[in-house]
Amino acid sequence: MYPAIHPYTSEYLDVGDGHELYLEQSGVPGGLPVLFLHGGPGGGCDPIHRRFFDPERYRIILFDQRGAGKSRPHATLEQNTTQHLIEDIERIRQHLNIERWLIFGGSWGSTLALAYAQTYPERVTELILRGVFLCREQDIRWFYQTGASRVFPDYWQDFVSPIPTEERHDLMAAYHQRLFGDDEIARMRAAEAWSKWEGRTSSLHPNPDYVEHFTQPRMALALARIECHYFTHHAFLEPDQLLKNAHLLADIPGTIVHGRYDMVCPIDQAYALQQAWPEAVLQVVSDAGHAITEPGISKALILATDRYAGGQHSA
Repeated sequence: MYPAIHPYTSEYLDVGDGHELYLEQSGVPGGLPVLFLHGGPGGGCDPIHRRFFDPERYRIILFDQRGAGKSRPHATLEQNTTQHLIEDIERIRQHLNIERWLIFGGSWGSTLALAYAQTYPERVTELILRGVFLCREQDIRWFYQTGASRVFPDYWQDFVSPIPTEERHDLMAAYHQRLFGDDEIARMRAAEAWSKWEGRTSSLHPNPDYVEHFTQPRMALALARIECHYFTHHAFLEPDQLLKNAHLLADIPGTIVHGRYDMVCPIDQAYALQQAWPEAVLQVVSDAGHAITEPGISKALILATDRYAGGQHSA
């Protein structure tokens, strides 16, 4: 990755509905504008996310989506839908006086990147997507009901442990009841179990630091509550919306990076997207899972950002 850098400016942007988004810029002010979309929803940005872009070529823009990271109020669900996030992105673009920009998103960030690009295709120069998540019903059920549970039966037992046996036929509903209930202890226990499941299954090889990051109480609460909120509502998307509208991306160059052994967002999603959007290049990383920090994933993403910037990685 490129060396660690600090933002040259940061601010809170009032987007209405009682929400203030944390927004920062790093790299070079006159560089190619790129917007990083974090995962989750509810995951928030991290300083490492600045390091996927050449700071001498890119104007690197990071923000925490509604309720996530440093944005205020924390872990809130009011006026928090995919459509709100799409309009937040457009408001950020206008606020920063950017005509067009590259959109870079992974996992849920890829979902949001696709939804934004299909709404405002004229504003997107390129798309770089990692760990594609189409947010279809089968994609959500794979990870939260049946599928990944058969690959990680030991981790799965910890995930379902807060839920009585008689409620496990619908884990999304059972978790929703606890994450939004009045019992604070039950709420935090559910949030930790939910987030730990995601952290444990995101990398091909066990990564304790990744799991620890996911299970920090503030992070876990926002991630679990906002994810459960979105997935209960089918991510506020129509069935197969992102594939059906892929033709809207025909004029946008794209790179899709996906780990062969991604258990959070299985690779069939990236394959289906590339079939519907043949202008994109699908790069399968043979020895990787889902996490952005896996070496093969990171390398492929940085090669993509370097290519779109017309340069080579000099770090």
